[in-house]
Amino acid sequence: MTTSTPVMDATLGDTLSRVASLGADRPALTIDDRTLTFGDFDRRAHRVAGALVRAGLRPGDRMAVLLRNQPEYFELLFGAARAGVVLVALNWRLAGAEVRAILDDAEPSLLVCGRDQLGLVPADRRPLVLEDAYEAWLDHGSPEVEHEPAPDDVVLQLYSSGTTGLPKGARLTHANLAFTPRMGREFYGMGPDSVNLVPSPLFHIGGIGYGLTSLGQGGHTILLSDLTPDHLVEVMARHRVTHAFAVPAIVAAILASPVVGTADLSSLQRIAYGGAPMTEALLRRAIDVLGCGFMAVYGMTETAGTVVSMAPEEHEPHRLRSVGRPLPWLEITLVDPVTEEEVGVGEVGEIRVRSGQNTPGYWHRPEESAATLLDGGWLRTGDAAYRDAEGYLYLHDRIKDLIISGGENVYPAEVENALAAHAGIADVAVIGVPSERWGETVKAIVVPAPGVVLDPDEVLADVRTRLARYKCPTSIDVVEVLPRNAAGKVLKRELRAPFWR
Repeated sequence: MTTSTPVMDATLGDTLSRVASLGADRPALTIDDRTLTFGDFDRRAHRVAGALVRAGLRPGDRMAVLLRNQPEYFELLFGAARAGVVLVALNWRLAGAEVRAILDDAEPSLLVCGRDQLGLVPADRRPLVLEDAYEAWLDHGSPEVEHEPAPDDVVLQLYSSGTTGLPKGARLTHANLAFTPRMGREFYGMGPDSVNLVPSPLFHIGGIGYGLTSLGQGGHTILLSDLTPDHLVEVMARHRVTHAFAVPAIVAAILASPVVGTADLSSLQRIAYGGAPMTEALLRRAIDVLGCGFMAVYGMTETAGTVVSMAPEEHEPHRLRSVGRPLPWLEITLVDPVTEEEVGVGEVGEIRVRSGQNTPGYWHRPEESAATLLDGGWLRTGDAAYRDAEGYLYLHDRIKDLIISGGENVYPAEVENALAAHAGIADVAVIGVPSERWGETVKAIVVPAPGVVLDPDEVLADVRTRLARYKCPTSIDVVEVLPRNAAGKVLKRELRAPFWR
């Protein structure tokens, strides 16, 4: 791991120009049998910027992207960055109604989608379909783009559901994302010869943000759209992958693959893991089977990715549950959310972050922005942790009721809203329960309306018409009444307790 302070590029365009100058013929992005060199990547990003200007988009306008992982995603991001346009990344796993809600909120001037995602696009939208018109669109770009991006310009908008169940767009600037290549150099141990596997979807910060770690070094980035375990292992071996990021569910899938024992994975140097709890047993087995270093990371979309990490050399038996210590260029404190006082060693508090990585706020959400971004530059994460005497953080619980299932964020309020629309349900609570495969999975506890006999399978089929599959409950319990406190609030901790003991 290097300790030198790297040069911080002012904008994403500066980053791409710098790494392209190191070797235009070096491989930049690969998916399946298709590879884009850094020279081609740089030229195509310039053409995207010109095409956006020709299409009438101006600095500050938004371009929505509804695509599976592929090199064009990064072309669009860097091209938009050079033109001053904000890329709005859309989750292709959502239901059509959810996609429409985000499009209505983001108000994009252009929508780019894949042919396979056309079924999610509202009928009143006219998207640019990648397979049908993208290359012709690039050919009609303007030769020059006069916009000069500034570090504080917003360049990326990533959506997740809020605690109220309404989607909210976290905005990220060039300056926020400029720290990502530094993470790659100093903490992931990447360099120009690194080969980095990005299996996470690019609509996540764990996909598009993590991809910038290797791209920022001039390293080779391998994208995956097929997440079957055998294919993932085969790609690792074929491309001699050195680095990867994986949620625990993917790590478990790799270990379960019948080909992992015969594949040559000796090139692996480091796998970063996060996005969901990793059990000690799974971590020990992964280290033993894969023979590489494992690096715990903690971060969120609003912090442009990682803010806490633990390098492989810091792993000790008593620290396996830790996510590590804060990165050196930022501050983290643990605060009692009631008293607003900093808590001591071993005491649980809410994680708060002060950093140049912090979002400037949510799109069209001034109240939620004010609740998240506090005086003094602190960002409220809503996650709880305690710290040991050496400064290592251990995630304890969540201040908010967020469920993380296979790396996907699921907010109970959103699922509860969908379930409550069922005519036979009088009351509902949604909690996260342990899952060997996904870390956590969604469970619904419902109270039937008077005189109604609920069929859990029918309820599940109904909610799947309104929500993405990963948000839907994997089990539904029917009870007579939900436990509530004197103020009428459902006691979710009481509901969760039997499952987490």
